[in-house]
Amino acid sequence: MNKPTKPASSGKRPEPPQKIRIIGGVWRSRLLSVLDLPGLRPTTDRVRETLFNWLGQDLVGLRCLDLFAGTGVLGFEAASRHASSVTLLEKDKRAHAKLLANYALLQSSPAPGSVQIVHRDSLEFLKQQADRSSNLIFIDPPFQEEGLLNQALVEAARVCDDSPGGGIYVEFPSSRSRDEIEALVPEWHCGKYLEAGQVKACLFRSKRG
Repeated sequence: MNKPTKPASSGKRPEPPQKIRIIGGVWRSRLLSVLDLPGLRPTTDRVRETLFNWLGQDLVGLRCLDLFAGTGVLGFEAASRHASSVTLLEKDKRAHAKLLANYALLQSSPAPGSVQIVHRDSLEFLKQQADRSSNLIFIDPPFQEEGLLNQALVEAARVCDDSPGGGIYVEFPSSRSRDEIEALVPEWHCGKYLEAGQVKACLFRSKRG
């Protein structure tokens, strides 16, 4: 997933990595190339390792959405770990084209589930999805667009059925509090939480039981 970071003290934008590695599943150790686009920074190895320890290494049977996909590393990780379907959404034309190119290279060792890469606005797509039609949703929009994260999380709470072991994963800037994010979706709770530099993350689970 992708997000802008606070400028370095020098005022220069941090250089993004040129490659990022998938860390588990059938595509383990495969590399994804990363575009140098403003605001683009993939979820780090450390954060992804923690996330998939929370979720479990095998996502067989889960229907996943990777909103604001960017590099697609979270969606590709889910597909690599046997998710039954993964839809990656990205509205930037260049980022979408890179997602397609990276996926084509991964296809030399196909993942067992289906993967769709859609050039579309993530929030518009999410609003059109049926209630409880996905099991695992990744949300990591540009950090400066606070309202976008808020709307996406509220819609995801309607769309997500986490009973098979999924949930809603959200990354947000350290300037926002965990309580503020949790308050957006009172029927869900942040069961797993981490802080890593300028990033905070929650894995939400439904209170429905």
